[in-house]
Amino acid sequence: MSDAKLQRVLSSLTEVYRQLNSLPSSQASDAGYVKLDTNENPFALPKAVMQSAVAALERQYLYPEDDNISLREAAAASYDLSADQVIAGNGSSELLSLIYKAFLGPGDSVAMLSPGFAYNRKLAQLQGARLLEIKWGESSLLPIHELLFGPAKQAKFILLANPNNPTGTFVPIADIESLVALSDQLVVLDEAYVDFAPDSALRLVSRYSNLLLLRTFSKSYAAAGIRVGFGFGHPEVIGRLRNIQNMFNMNVIGHAVGVSILAHRATYNENHRHIRHERERVRGALSRLGFSVTPSHANFLLARVPAGRDGVWWHACLKRKKILVAVLPDEGLEDCIRVSIGTKPQMDAFLAAVEDISGAQTISMMGRIAASGSALLHVGKDSGDRKESDDRKTGLPQR
Repeated sequence: MSDAKLQRVLSSLTEVYRQLNSLPSSQASDAGYVKLDTNENPFALPKAVMQSAVAALERQYLYPEDDNISLREAAAASYDLSADQVIAGNGSSELLSLIYKAFLGPGDSVAMLSPGFAYNRKLAQLQGARLLEIKWGESSLLPIHELLFGPAKQAKFILLANPNNPTGTFVPIADIESLVALSDQLVVLDEAYVDFAPDSALRLVSRYSNLLLLRTFSKSYAAAGIRVGFGFGHPEVIGRLRNIQNMFNMNVIGHAVGVSILAHRATYNENHRHIRHERERVRGALSRLGFSVTPSHANFLLARVPAGRDGVWWHACLKRKKILVAVLPDEGLEDCIRVSIGTKPQMDAFLAAVEDISGAQTISMMGRIAASGSALLHVGKDSGDRKESDDRKTGLPQR
């Protein structure tokens, strides 16, 4: 490779990494804010899970398992699979990265349902691949015909999330199965938010060799900072991913917490019920305030803001009130905000802020209308005064 070509490649990679690092996020440094922008679960870990994390610290001087076998076996037992159908990752984001590396090369293409998870654009770019964005159908129906017979037919794999991020919409599992059964390609199904949804495609994993299902403990299990994710699929697909996975990719705390969460999944049921209840309460409140809110099966809501402002404006106003929400202009959703569902006090604070902003906007609008009306009255009065003066001059009857 010539020096000039090498320089162009390095420059391109530098730009990609710059874009990756510039992805909008608001993390633990945002002290004092009500954080509703990255869909974490704000509740504390169950006591037993916390105890497992503390106990793992006593083994901090040891390397973790390099094949994650204990965690993989625990996941296999919990989800009725075999260990060779499971890969464990440092969050599902690591597994997504492995999928792109394993199945894509320069010039290849991947098909993604759009709007979808924006991080996939960066992953495709890093591999020198093309991302084919296929629009969801009307009412968020799965566009099976376009995926099977359109340009997506040439893609190395098809990627979709169910429930979808950022819309929160849910596709019936029968539709997912139809796509998998009819497709010659690998179908990667991200079920990050499935614990808030009515159904899962997990039962399809052992039926179809071309389905790869992703799960994470970041959303519904309150472990985003610990980084635990899984991929479930055919042993050959899982083996291909594990062959390129870094050794010691997870630490001892991640292993311990992952195993403990799997053993105590039922303890999260009340937590999930609370989030679903709050989701519907907030949806109703936003609707009454003039927002158009998409029905959601996740732990967030996508809300189209009232006419006259865009999502960026609302984001800025809410941030001034110490409330963080997500905006999605790159997804063609300039007039929307995405709001994570947190605790009741957090959501009360969010709704109070929205009401304040809505009220201030209404007062401002009324002020502008009043000012416009006053200006028109002055114009009318001036015109009348001039006409009266002219009438006097011409002798016309005065009324």
